[in-house]
Amino acid sequence: MKTILIPLSVVAWLGAGFSVHAASTIDLTVKGLITPMACTPTFVGGGLVDFGKISRNDLNLTKGTRLPLHYLTLTVNCNGAARYALRMRDNREGTGHVNSEIFYGLGLDHSGNKLGVYSLTFDPAQTVADSVPVIYGTESTTGGVAWRTSNSNPIDIGSRSYLGFTDQVGSTLGPSAIQNLSATVKLEATINARQNLVLDEETPLDGSATLEVVYL
Repeated sequence: MKTILIPLSVVAWLGAGFSVHAASTIDLTVKGLITPMACTPTFVGGGLVDFGKISRNDLNLTKGTRLPLHYLTLTVNCNGAARYALRMRDNREGTGHVNSEIFYGLGLDHSGNKLGVYSLTFDPAQTVADSVPVIYGTESTTGGVAWRTSNSNPIDIGSRSYLGFTDQVGSTLGPSAIQNLSATVKLEATINARQNLVLDEETPLDGSATLEVVYL
């Protein structure tokens, strides 16, 4: 029995020793690419949307109240033709009463209730890029690995997806290289149902988001 058990224990020990040795080191590789490209996004007029004073009595009791549409002009100017995409980061994350990447929060009332949401919609038909006669929109939900077939449909900009533009219809290759872009963007805001809010004092809408240019 000992002549059988001793070799087995040695084999087990050697196997364990080999496993530990094989896992004792690991390599880390850090990569990146510094590009000379630089693009500056700008909302004409400073990117401020002010709905003014809204009476609580004008808000729907049991469902959301849509506020009047607002339109903004966005320009993206680069120091050369560049492939890039756009995405938004919500600076009031967690304050929207609808959970979706295309909706951004409007802050909280003094009791911590969620005031509402807003969205930004890009329309390729209202977008001009360089001297290209027609622009199409495309979108990636995989960080730019794969792109939706480009078309002329309006697109809501999201916080977890990329939005880009191309001069090629029906393409899955992603955005074209663009130097100067101008787009009319629709902003739509909805206030939460009045029954879900405490509005016994003046309550400011406090939406804030950051538009980011992602270089591809």
